[in-house]
Amino acid sequence: VQLQASGGGLVQAGGSLRLPCVTSGRTISSYGMGWFRQAPGKEREFVANIRRSGGSTDYADSVKGRFTISRDNAKNTVYLQMNTLKPEDTAVYYCAAAWYYESRDISAYAFWGQETQVTVSS
Repeated sequence: VQLQASGGGLVQAGGSLRLPCVTSGRTISSYGMGWFRQAPGKEREFVANIRRSGGSTDYADSVKGRFTISRDNAKNTVYLQMNTLKPEDTAVYYCAAAWYYESRDISAYAFWGQETQVTVSS
């Protein structure tokens, strides 16, 4: 499966962005999907994941209540809605696909898309 994330950009603190991740190849319904991010000088970290059916989601504490992950399997797309953005959310964001089961563990994800840059100004 191939993944392509987009929707990043420059936004002021308190603003919102929506990141779509469009997949191609094998149907997205076979995969648990996740979003990760990496800030300059830091390791890549878990942001959110969603079960294949969309019935279960999980979030990092740092984004809980502000970010929402969702998926539309018919459109082969996963979304990350980011509200009340903070300067510390500045990072490159990646979407990833794991066979069958979502996880917080980076190593569980076999497929990664290209990054999209999110910059939040104070």
